Amino acid sequence: VDAFQAWCGPCKTVADLFRKVRNEVGSDLLHFAVAEVDSIDALEKYRGKCKPVFLFYAGGELVAVVRGANAPLLQKTILEQL
Repeated sequence: VDAFQAWCGPCKTVADLFRKVRNEVGSDLLHFAVAEVDSIDALEKYRGKCKPVFLFYAGGELVAVVRGANAPLLQKTILEQL
């Protein structure tokens, strides 16, 4: 989940990376979403920062967090979590 604030917007710089990884691993295993933290109370702790935050969930549980648009770290985290 790309957690963002409306004044900062979702992180567009990693969209191509997400598409590439999803094409490589298949759509059944991996799903990407964006969430505006200002409108979701459960994501309140991610408000007030312009740095993008990527949340990784498995089985409904938060399993990893990556702060910043670090493409190599995002790809590594995605593949490790799969």
